[in-house]
Amino acid sequence: MAKRMDNEVNASSMADIAFLLLVFFLVTTTMNPDTGITVKLPPWSEDDAQEVKLNKRNVFAVLVNANNDLLVRGEPEDITSLRERAKEFIANPSHREDLAEAPNKAIISLKNDRGTKYATYIMVYNELKAAYRELWDAESQRLYGVPYSEDMSTEQKKKIRSKYPFILSEAEPTAFGEEEK
Repeated sequence: MAKRMDNEVNASSMADIAFLLLVFFLVTTTMNPDTGITVKLPPWSEDDAQEVKLNKRNVFAVLVNANNDLLVRGEPEDITSLRERAKEFIANPSHREDLAEAPNKAIISLKNDRGTKYATYIMVYNELKAAYRELWDAESQRLYGVPYSEDMSTEQKKKIRSKYPFILSEAEPTAFGEEEK
């Protein structure tokens, strides 16, 4: 009697190969962690905070309410014009009396409501940061003929940032709708 041949492939080592490939890809793959917003926080202090008297002229107050509406220096504002308005306030090219005395004295004050959407907060923060980036870029072009970048020397960056220091004061968020009272 003739013996019949089986046409099966021996797959007993396939599980081992799949496991080794899985381990290989897990070990060799890199994942970029979420970095978030990089903000330099002041050092911790047990002392009571000192009250500092600020010249209102030098404060660019931005308020985002629970409805995600902007109030800039007491006036309703659209986010599309926030960057230009912040740049004008900081640089004060026409030496107006209602804008900052000097770029290094300008303070951006950002306050939001607990009901503010995170996306709106990020858009406002990005617009304010972009205003400084554009001012730094213009100053870098004026001084060195190149755009502002992280590749610049530390001295060059310090010179530009000493003229336009990024000063952003973030106030504690208010309760839902509280700032509209």
